[in-house]
Formats: sequence, C-alpha cells, structure tokens
Amino acid sequence: MIEDLWYKNAVIYCLDVETFMDGNGDGVGDFVGLRRKLDYLAGLGITCLWLMPFQPTPNRDNGYDISDYYGVDPRLGDLGDFVAFTHEAKLHGIRVIIDLVVNHTSDQHPWFQAARKDPDGRFGDYYVWSKKRPKDANKGMVFPGVQPSTWTYDKEAKLWYFHRFFDFQPDLNVSNPEVREQILKVMGFWLELGVSGFRVDAVPFLVELKGVKNPGVKNPYALLEEMREFLSWRKGDAILLAEANVTMDEVVEFFGKNDRMQLVFNFLANQNFYLSLTRGDATPLVDALKESPDLPHTAQWANFLRNHDELDLGRLSDEDRQEVFQSLGPDKGMQLYDRGLRRRLASMLDGDRRRIELAYSLMFTLPGTPVLWYGDELGMGENLALVERQSVRTPMQWSPEPHGGFTLADKPVKPLVSEGPFGFPQVNVAQQRRDPASQLNWTERIIRARKECPELGWGAWKILRTSNKGVLAIRYDWKGNAMVVLHNLSSRPCTVKLDTGGEEACPLYNVLTEDHSEPVDGKRHVVTLEGYGYRWFRVGQDNPARKHKAEPLR
Repeated sequence: MIEDLWYKNAVIYCLDVETFMDGNGDGVGDFVGLRRKLDYLAGLGITCLWLMPFQPTPNRDNGYDISDYYGVDPRLGDLGDFVAFTHEAKLHGIRVIIDLVVNHTSDQHPWFQAARKDPDGRFGDYYVWSKKRPKDANKGMVFPGVQPSTWTYDKEAKLWYFHRFFDFQPDLNVSNPEVREQILKVMGFWLELGVSGFRVDAVPFLVELKGVKNPGVKNPYALLEEMREFLSWRKGDAILLAEANVTMDEVVEFFGKNDRMQLVFNFLANQNFYLSLTRGDATPLVDALKESPDLPHTAQWANFLRNHDELDLGRLSDEDRQEVFQSLGPDKGMQLYDRGLRRRLASMLDGDRRRIELAYSLMFTLPGTPVLWYGDELGMGENLALVERQSVRTPMQWSPEPHGGFTLADKPVKPLVSEGPFGFPQVNVAQQRRDPASQLNWTERIIRARKECPELGWGAWKILRTSNKGVLAIRYDWKGNAMVVLHNLSSRPCTVKLDTGGEEACPLYNVLTEDHSEPVDGKRHVVTLEGYGYRWFRVGQDNPARKHKAEPLR
C-alpha cells in the first residue's frame, strides 16, 4: 500500500477568493487578502484549499464562465499574487487545488468569438453546432425553471450552439483533438504555478459527447485517462477530484482502474444523510453506503455536507425529497430548481449545536476525505434575498466590525448576512476564537482528531449491526489498528449493544472524551448515546501515537 497518497487523510476547504478576504479595500476579496488568512486556515487544520474559479470572467455565473484560462481576474489580483499565495500556502503545509472548468467557456472567450465569425475555421469545431434547432432543445437543462433551453441561435454564425448550462456558456467539443490538447495545456500551466491538482467541474458532461459527431471517439472516458496520465507525468502527486452526481453503477467509470479520477464526490451518501437525519433513522444512509462499489486502491470518496451550489436532493424519490424539504427548507424561497435547498447547514438545522456537531462528526468519519465549505466552521447562514445559489456565497464573517471585517470599503462585492442569529455581529471568527466552547474551536478539535486517525482515511471499512435503527456504526481496520465510530441520527437517547467485529473481546477507548467502554457480554459492548450523540473509539488501544505495524512496501 502506497502511504504517501496525501489526499487519503486530507482535510479540504473550499472557498471563493472573491468573498473570502479583501486585501486592498475595494470591496472584493483577492489573493492578497487570502494570503493574510493562511495562518487562520493552517490553525484550523486545513491541509488542502480548493479554490473556485478566479480566472478572467464576465462573472455572470460566479466565475464559471471563464474568458481566459491563463490569467487571474484583475479584481482578484494578478499571476504574481497567485504565485505568492501558492508559495506561502506551501510554507504553511497547505496544498492548493483549483477548479478546472472545461465543459464550457464564456461566450466572450476568444475561441468562441473566433468560432462565431468563422464556423468553418479552426475554432469553429471547438464548439458544438447545429444548422437546425434540435428537437430535444428543451430537455436536459441543468437549471430548470431558470434556463429555457440547451440550444441557442447565434446570429453571427447563423447556427445553433449547444450549452448544457446557461446560454452564455457554450459547450466545448471535447471530441476535438485540439480541444483536448488545450485542456492539457491549461492543466500544465497551473501545475507549473504550484497547484496540486484540480476539482474537475461537470465531469459527466465531459464524457457525454452530446451532439458531437466524431467517429474517431470510441471511448468517451478516454479524455479522463489522458488527463490523469498527463497529470501523473507532470506532477506525480497531483490529484483530480470529480464532480459527478451520477448513480453508483456509473460512478465506477469515473474512477476507472486506477487511471481516471482519484476522488469523486459522494452525492448519494450526502443526499441520504439528510434523509436519515430528517427521519432520525440511519437506514437510508446505510443503504447508500452499502451501494458503494469497491474502489481501486488509489481511489477515494470525497464527503461533504454543503458546497457552493444548491443542496441537490435530485436522487431522492419525489416523496423523500419533499420530506427533507418540509424539515429543512419548507418555504418555497428556500428551495431551488425543484430539486434542492439553497440554505447553509447551520440555518437548516436551526443552529442546533447537537445536530451540527453530529453532522460534521459523521462527515469526518465516513469512508473518504472530508470537504468543508468556507464559513461552515463558524455556523454561517445564508442570505435568501440573493438570487438562486448566491444565497450561500456571502462574504466570510471575520468580526463584528462593519461588513463583518471582510472589507473596509463602503460596499462589499456581495451583501453579508447581517441580521438574525446567523448575522455577522453574532457569528464571526473573532468572537468564536476567544470562546473555548464555540463551534469554531470545536471544529478545530474535530479536525485535529480526524488527522490523528489515519484509519478513517486509509482503512477498510464495514458497517456494524446495532440494536437501534437510528444508530450508524462503522468499523475501520488499517495496519493492525481498528476504530469504531457511532452516530445516533435520532433525537432520542438510546443504548445499543454492539459487537465490534473483531476476533477477540477488546476495550474501546474514546478518542474525543474519557467515555471509554469495556466489553460486558462476551465481545459485545453496551454503549449509551444521547440524542444526536457520537463516539469515536479506538479498538483495544488507548494510545493514538502507538506505532503502526510495519508492512512491506509494495
């Protein structure tokens, strides 16, 4: 087993440079401001930053409409600022991955402008065109209710162009060898500037090849293999993290056989966690975990509770989705695209620390690598006055000062959450840093515990039977060490009888408190959990610094 796969035991933190910290007082977050906050992120225990798009953009879709892959948007700084940031992040022991948005470009990108002018020229085949409006143009929208079509007529080209997303984001023709070469060039450029990999946006659409007529493309997944091979040769320890909200039958294709993506977000576990929490019943989450395929040894799930988009519940049944809606976002204004919620975790859970801690404890101990959304370590809320997904993309709340300490300007790039229990006067870094019982300090402690438990990132896992359907129990085994983690997704206290799954009776030593457990019935343990309670146990050892059993390298 290769032990230097750093992402197996990483803690990833996603942020938007635009809304994290303003370093020059113009109201917009930038790389100068982000550099100043690297001490904060290192202190929190973050080992990898995932940056949302920061390249030049008309900014009609939060930067995901890129007009130049080889630069930094002037509002956020320049390439010198970016390199200074990645250099200092390295000094803090923090890796950086960035969004790779190559399903589409902005319609202002020079490639598309050239293609419009001369559809038969070199850049014409960079995009997907049709002489007539396809019959299925009103199907397959990513943003139903907001996006009217997936095909738009271009008056200059006198052709229809395909766009899976908004009409100002024309899809690239990834079957074109030149486009593939351009994608690899973009990757190579940012790797040279210090990044450790990419979160690949909209991966299922990169392999769909809708509307493309290229008989030379036999394997739609070959592009992912080309990307992985290029990445491995240019920077051996760099990673690809895939956004692929697909079924478990499909997801194995994105991992491949150790030759495609190293990490894929576990959307199925995410959605079924919320259903389980709503019902106080671990069964939906257990079923989702049991659906998980065996992964290649270099592969890993990425687990999350919230991200920059809506909380997508589209893979739940209509009835189950409505059940979650009624519990976590009953007002229509809290919902989006008829499939998701546009709320942050803390507000969805009414600021209930018991449920918030349970949720994060579970995320940090599910099979895979945890991914945090900026501000969730504080319990930030959303601003529903902002449109669509912008509600959860408000500036970071640093202090009770004007504009939450995010900027000295009179007007920030986006309005902060300023009122109510989640407003910056009540929820901010400065005050929580001084409070030992704050959510920020709890999150720092749980991150430290996660990093000290490599079994959770590396170990083989299995679900243990409990005597209560509200409790999820998982055992991890790695190099002669074992852990058992328990989570009560119900509000009701309970006592569970548990066989830890080992061959011998062993005590359980609590990693987080002094609440240890001795076997009382043969190998079985009896553990009492409060409502929304959780336990992290080491099996048969109380010293987390004990050296692991040596194994031969292979």
